Amino acid sequence: MTPNPLIFTPLLLASLAVFAWGCWRRLSLISLGKPEDRFDRLGTRFGEMLLYAFGQKRVLAKPFGINHFIIFWSFLILIVANTEFILNGIFPRTVKLIKLPFELYVPLAFMIDIASLLALAAVMVAVVRRIAAPPYPEARTPEAFFILGLIATLMLASFGLNASELAGYMFRSNSDPASFLATAQKMMPVSAQLAGLLPQAHLGAIHAVAWWAHALALLAFICYLPHSKHMHILTAIPNCFFRRLGKPNTIPREEFRIGNTFGVSEVDRYTWKDLLDSFSCTECGRCQKVCPASITGKPLNPRAVVHDIKVNLLENGRLLKKGLPPETPLIGDQGEGSVSEEAIWGCTTCGACMEACPVFIEQMPKIIELRRHLVETEARFPEELLNLFENMESRSNPWGIAPSERTKWCSQLEVRPFDRDTTEYLFYVGCAGSFDSRSKHVSVALAQLLDRAGISWGILGKDEKCCGDSVRRLGNEYVFDRMARENVEVFRERGVKKIITQCPHCFSTLKNDYRQYGLELDVIHHSELLRDLVKDGRLVLDKATGELGTTVFHDSCYLGRHNDIYEAPRQMIEMATGAAPAEMGRNRGNGFCCGAGGGRMWMEEHTGERINLTRVKEALEEKPDTICVACPYCLTMFEDGLKDVNAEGVRVRDVAEVMAEAVLH
Repeated sequence: MTPNPLIFTPLLLASLAVFAWGCWRRLSLISLGKPEDRFDRLGTRFGEMLLYAFGQKRVLAKPFGINHFIIFWSFLILIVANTEFILNGIFPRTVKLIKLPFELYVPLAFMIDIASLLALAAVMVAVVRRIAAPPYPEARTPEAFFILGLIATLMLASFGLNASELAGYMFRSNSDPASFLATAQKMMPVSAQLAGLLPQAHLGAIHAVAWWAHALALLAFICYLPHSKHMHILTAIPNCFFRRLGKPNTIPREEFRIGNTFGVSEVDRYTWKDLLDSFSCTECGRCQKVCPASITGKPLNPRAVVHDIKVNLLENGRLLKKGLPPETPLIGDQGEGSVSEEAIWGCTTCGACMEACPVFIEQMPKIIELRRHLVETEARFPEELLNLFENMESRSNPWGIAPSERTKWCSQLEVRPFDRDTTEYLFYVGCAGSFDSRSKHVSVALAQLLDRAGISWGILGKDEKCCGDSVRRLGNEYVFDRMARENVEVFRERGVKKIITQCPHCFSTLKNDYRQYGLELDVIHHSELLRDLVKDGRLVLDKATGELGTTVFHDSCYLGRHNDIYEAPRQMIEMATGAAPAEMGRNRGNGFCCGAGGGRMWMEEHTGERINLTRVKEALEEKPDTICVACPYCLTMFEDGLKDVNAEGVRVRDVAEVMAEAVLH
């Protein structure tokens, strides 16, 4: 019943050579990427790796995650058994776990047997899921079933091996079969149960078949692993280690010098971490299932974008290593390996894909880099953005309205200009709060609340410029860079240290993106400030307003997912109305975008259902009287959506307006 090392050893060496070559062929391509420092805070990174890679925290966040958790940890446990199997195949009868001390062998054998059973059960569940309810339509691939089949073969062969060996010990020892099996079941319950069913006359044949089935399945797995999507087994753990620490999901500045390239048009212009991402994708489809563009029938699929980057790298890697131009374009409609322009422009930069990915792939920044190339190098972008870019360059606002009009919203209020010596807070009104007729009401409500609370605040007036959020997310880094430099200069000249914003896009850009320009500001969103003013007793609620009726709250992506502010606006609504707002089916970290982020506020949707309509319908399922928001973009998208579905009687209110009704009226 011993294996033949003269056959197994050459097969093993050949398999390891194929494995090593496959790993080198792929992993060496990562070095083509641009440098990026992901080696800071090593202690934190190691802890995060343990939590997310080994603890599978994000995997377990979804119901089916427990199945992957079982397979993952079963494989870690079975590494011991497979190591024994390989060494025993090379040196028969010399390396056996049973030679370990009894008190160590018993729990180890028990763990291996149970892990094999759990892995087999998890594989069967995965097969049924792939057939009956795949995570996405393309998930029923031959590759997926082949890998699951190999795992199942390994588990079944392992049971056959252990059972035949236990039966052999039983018959050779001439012991009472019932007594022997009772003892064996304490060590290997599944294998011992099978051992009692095996005929003594055929034990040698059963062992040989099981051994070689296990050997061939294991060697096939070793050979196939680096050439399949399951290479994530090797790359997902380091990818979690090198994850982006903290939020928000900003991307680096560009240096505008002669000879520089802008954005990404060829795969080697991504960073090494971006290329590592492409090999770490498990193709689980979680990003695809939360992407608002994908859900509403747009060509954008974040999973496919990462896959296309990997395919492009594999197809062009050999040429790029030699310094030759690639054959397969990264941007275009050439099929697999290329990302279509319609997909590139479909992203709302909501960050849902990054929040959902269990191995921390950064899909959104990769898309923005593609936009940068199209805008800055080729001047190729949707025609409707031409006016936006021109207006931003000439008058620093999306509508091209004269800067002198920025103070019209407060013409009936006694508003003071910001003074470095006497003013504590700069109220950065933003373009929507200054020019949009609906958002002006929010600006007025917030200003009145600040006055009622005795806050020292002022505005820049006509000297206020757009923060540049939309142009940066749309890839026009050149215009953003100019706007950011001008704003930083103004803030420093005026001595601005603290800023209040009503727009999450302004909030995130001023607080986070401007750090890349050396400016550290204390930026607070109005929902947090007003909440704190009520808690501190500086805003007094005479009584909870009941005029709003039943409320439901929508999370802004740039307030929530990008900056982890979820509770402040909810607490405000509860303070003002006396009742917590209802929650939509998708909320907080799993919230659904209104469709306006990433510059999509200024673009039409020509394919599929409008994203704001999908979200409005979800809100209406809660039968609200008032939909509460904390973002001017969301305010516009919801009001437009309610008109489109003829939802008469349902109002949309910013949380500042909700608080104003409770405090000022």
